[in-house]
Amino acid sequence: MDRDRRHNRAPQALQRQQMTSTYPQPQPGILDINPYVPGESSVPGAKKPIKLSSNETPLGASPQAIAAYRQMADSLERYPDGASTELRKTIAAKYGLDPDRIVCGCGSDELLNLLAHAYLGHGDEAIFTEHGFLVYKIATLGNGAKPVVVKCRDYRADIDAIIAALTARTKIVFLDNPNNPTGTYVPFSEVRRLHAALRPDTLLVLDSAYAEYVRRNDYEAGLELVATSANTVMTRTFSKIYGLAALRLGWAVCPAPIADVLNRIRGPFNVTAPALAAGVAAMRDQGHVETSIAHNEHWLPWTTGQIEKLGLKVTPSVGNFILIHFPADAARGAVAADAYLKSHGIIMRRVGGYGLPDALRMTIGTDSDNRAVVAALAEFQKTAGQAS
Repeated sequence: MDRDRRHNRAPQALQRQQMTSTYPQPQPGILDINPYVPGESSVPGAKKPIKLSSNETPLGASPQAIAAYRQMADSLERYPDGASTELRKTIAAKYGLDPDRIVCGCGSDELLNLLAHAYLGHGDEAIFTEHGFLVYKIATLGNGAKPVVVKCRDYRADIDAIIAALTARTKIVFLDNPNNPTGTYVPFSEVRRLHAALRPDTLLVLDSAYAEYVRRNDYEAGLELVATSANTVMTRTFSKIYGLAALRLGWAVCPAPIADVLNRIRGPFNVTAPALAAGVAAMRDQGHVETSIAHNEHWLPWTTGQIEKLGLKVTPSVGNFILIHFPADAARGAVAADAYLKSHGIIMRRVGGYGLPDALRMTIGTDSDNRAVVAALAEFQKTAGQAS
């Protein structure tokens, strides 16, 4: 009798399983992820649009980096150096770091995901701000942890609010400084105050992707804090000022135990040989970097000022981009402005996914790009004003 019952029960259990799961199921949290949507690259009817949607440098990569990349074409059959030795040594020499504490990755995105994979799990929490980089939420959910989103103050990270959100379950605090997409930053005294409030087992991840552009006396990227603490990591990228976005290259400096952890879980050849060669050459060409900084120092305030003269609010930025705010109405709003700009071959970044539905993010482009944007927005303001 018992054997018959067990026999009858098995098909019922199988049927229930088939009803609830007819295909392999992902881990909890993954289906809650909204896939990352990059900045647009094309618009109908524009053969060569003005692309200001992805914070790419308008000056391109260093000629030395391009030459180094091309030299790798004759040895594509060879695996890259899995340890990224030469690039780590070059980074270490530039910043006075221990190369053993540097980990290179396929963009800083990979490093952020590796940190989440290593230090987040079910029941853990990760904190980031409401306008923080979208990858933080993706990495958190992808590892089964809970995202804790903290409100900003005047589009800037609110350190008091982050500290208030800390709990015994907080394992990572992500802070992009400067912030993307707002362009704001917090003084490093505030970063240190945040770090002092963390438990020793809570990791502070400083995302300094735009650090090279910042010209403020109270700003630091985080190198000293990493060097003097056991729970801080700083990530950087070659995609912005170095102009190597197509190659996907980034690096992190970590306490030695954390570098050891990341090296255990990263792919054995996670950075390509052409990317490594171009990265070394790009970092050694400081002249190209200084030219890019000078370009941004001139055109960032010029573009900001010209757009503000049109009656639009621009959040003060220390990066290579600005956040332009539009009225919350159909005729004069961000959606209408975006459509108008695209009709003139200009692509900006919609930032509704960052909690900013009434704003557009504009990368600082070439001089002609920036002038074209100002002219197009002036015409939009005039046309929209007449329509309303």
